[in-house]
Amino acid sequence: MSRIGNAIITIPAGTTVEIKDGVVTVKGKNGEMTQSLKEGFELKIEDGQLTVVRPSESKEDKALHGLYRSLINNMVTGVTEGFKKEMELVGVGYRASSQGQRLDLSLGFSHNIVMELPKEVKVETTAEKGKNPTIVLTSHDNQLLGMVAAKIRSFRKPEPYKGKGIKFVGEIIRRKAGKSA
Repeated sequence: MSRIGNAIITIPAGTTVEIKDGVVTVKGKNGEMTQSLKEGFELKIEDGQLTVVRPSESKEDKALHGLYRSLINNMVTGVTEGFKKEMELVGVGYRASSQGQRLDLSLGFSHNIVMELPKEVKVETTAEKGKNPTIVLTSHDNQLLGMVAAKIRSFRKPEPYKGKGIKFVGEIIRRKAGKSA
């Protein structure tokens, strides 16, 4: 029994969900998203609540049941509220600046890293004196937001000795002692 797949998705006011030819389209104030479903899966919409119904009890269908429910729930949440990821740059001389969809990172390399972000992702950078520079990414697409954040983090992952690198706000880096004399 899929516990996640059986959970009900509440559709907030101002959000529409349409199903046509195995493709789910969710529209809201933040945008529009689509997701294709495997043949046989059904969506039932009753009184502003959506449930995903699987075609059979096979192992694959049980796995996809929870997956589709989570994806559709993320789509509904994304077009109504949106998603946000905050990252901070820990290290002497590490800086970030943004101009539109272009993110410029100075991470201790001999050159700056310039990254062009997708149009669905909005970026803000802040640099206060005495605090680490932060990058705030917002989007209605949770998958795309996670991929962009992972790509930015991959430029300089946090290292365990001094903790320098790009980390998510609130992330705890497991530290190592280093050499003992």
